[in-house]
Amino acid sequence: MSDAQQITLIVDGEETKVTEGTTGAELFFERRDVVVARVDGELKDLDQVLPEGAQVDGITIDSPDGLNVLRHSTAHVMAQAVQQLRPDAKLGIGPYITDGFYFDFDVAEPFTPEDLRQLEKMMQKIINQNQKFVRRVVTEDEAREAMKGEPYKLELLGKKNDAADAGEGVNVEVGAGEITIYDNVDRKSGDSVWCDLCRGPHLPNTKLISNAFALTRSSAAYWLGNQNNQQLQRIYGTAWPTKDALKAYQERIAEAERRDHRKLGAELDLFSFPDELGSGLPVFHPKGGIIRKAMEDYSRQRHVDAGYEFVYTPHITKGHLYEVSGHLDWYREGMFPAMHIDAELNDDGTVRKPGQDYYLKPMNCPMHNLIFRSRGRSYRELPLRLFEFGSVYRYEKSGVVHGLTRVRGMTQDDAHIYCTREQMKDELTTTLNFVLGLLKDYGLDDFYLELSTKNEDKFVGEDAAWEEATRTLAEVAEASGWNLFRIRVEPRSTAPRSPCRRRTRWAALGRCPPSSWTSTCLSVLSWSSRLPTAHASAPS
Repeated sequence: MSDAQQITLIVDGEETKVTEGTTGAELFFERRDVVVARVDGELKDLDQVLPEGAQVDGITIDSPDGLNVLRHSTAHVMAQAVQQLRPDAKLGIGPYITDGFYFDFDVAEPFTPEDLRQLEKMMQKIINQNQKFVRRVVTEDEAREAMKGEPYKLELLGKKNDAADAGEGVNVEVGAGEITIYDNVDRKSGDSVWCDLCRGPHLPNTKLISNAFALTRSSAAYWLGNQNNQQLQRIYGTAWPTKDALKAYQERIAEAERRDHRKLGAELDLFSFPDELGSGLPVFHPKGGIIRKAMEDYSRQRHVDAGYEFVYTPHITKGHLYEVSGHLDWYREGMFPAMHIDAELNDDGTVRKPGQDYYLKPMNCPMHNLIFRSRGRSYRELPLRLFEFGSVYRYEKSGVVHGLTRVRGMTQDDAHIYCTREQMKDELTTTLNFVLGLLKDYGLDDFYLELSTKNEDKFVGEDAAWEEATRTLAEVAEASGWNLFRIRVEPRSTAPRSPCRRRTRWAALGRCPPSSWTSTCLSVLSWSSRLPTAHASAPS
């Protein structure tokens, strides 16, 4: 074989000569656990031809990327089964998610538990047929012809140039560059038996899914995550490389359910959620009060020892305060409606004295700022650390309210630090270490950090201040030694954030509960437009 027919690849870090036209499947033929290839940093199907000079890594099915591909492919098999069971079902979006996948469908009737059991059997039949996942590059006109019976897919094609911002899961289906359709191809006849608009990549065949999958539940979901859109039916599932891995996951979930704080709260007579009060408004019973007080007392003492000074603020305020702070512009939909009071009327009904709008406070920040500016301050007072157990109220949608972890009324152990620019980095470092230390005292010790950045369309403040604050937060987070997991853009930005997340033993990932007796880490850094100081905040 001549050198002209050879190309050079960097395979798993080593230079390798292969025949021109070699695919990933041929390159990794002897490695049956490799399901996709990373080619120059991008995941590719194994049937794709490898270009000269490419850096190629084999991705195994049990790796994070391999699991994502496994679950995405399983979602396609589930959708194929759904359209066999209900031929009138219209396809929504079906991405992989943590530990599993989901797919949305427009169907006449919601799915039942019996439907899910039947679908699992139908999926296993498809899997055993060893159908091939085949990528097909198409023009937009060809895609529209192939998807002419799928109205939601046709809508997605119109969003391909702004897929990242078009809604939940859109970039799984379409995006910049080529439009692709994945066919499920019958191995015997070579015919496409099902297809979907999708960017991939996918497993080489359905057989690799084996029997290590399960459908877990169904629920309602709005198209593209927007409550103004059509309500669809969503089926969730999970998939793993082996049956043993599936069973281990199911055991973790079962244990998490046994340890569900809502269940334990009722059994131990700690707290409850009376219907008479409304959704997301808990009450603590005497035993729960004892636990809460002990945790609050400990947090209070730790804050005092760290140089924080306690303040108290009211639960309601005139709306103008949140107009000045920007909360009404960016967070209005997350606030309870205004209470219009103090209006005085004449006998004929005309207004003698206009009333004012009052709001339940969603955040303590503006009130702490009022305390700071209540008198002249000397630089000798800085850093000034203000702290309170502040009760706040947020209008969470009823569908997302969940026990004590997502509520409409809560008490935050909320602090705001006022300092000079020169003190900012040290204060951020001290605050991060303080809060993580407090969490560890409560038994939480496995964290990672996220850096949330500016949304270019919706933010408050000046670019220079944002740049300086974001850079400083990143430096502090990286110096902490904890993983800075990802950078994400805040949908509504008043300041860059560096929140922490905790991993739990029984669930893959948890948020630090937003209650009075559990603190999260450093959350906000912002500049006051009226004060020559930096203002750092660490709310729950």
